[in-house]
Amino acid sequence: MSAIARLLGDSPLRVLLKLIVVSFLVGLVMSAFGWTPWGIVAQLRDFVLGLWNMGFRAFDRFVSYFLLGAVVVFPVFILMRLMNHRRG
Repeated sequence: MSAIARLLGDSPLRVLLKLIVVSFLVGLVMSAFGWTPWGIVAQLRDFVLGLWNMGFRAFDRFVSYFLLGAVVVFPVFILMRLMNHRRG
């Protein structure tokens, strides 16, 4: 078996024939669904951007909840420490 055949997994002519058949079938399915290569790339980009933005929205909500709670918790903590310091 030649080096090219080992690399491709079969003879180059058979691999080319398989790639042509699979490309035709994939193109047929993509055409039936109205998909384009650029449309797939755009959908993938939108998906990644959506995940990215969702992550930052979650971080923003976490910070908002933290600040909301800190407005109450920190002053109460300081008051409790001052009250305990005066007793001891």
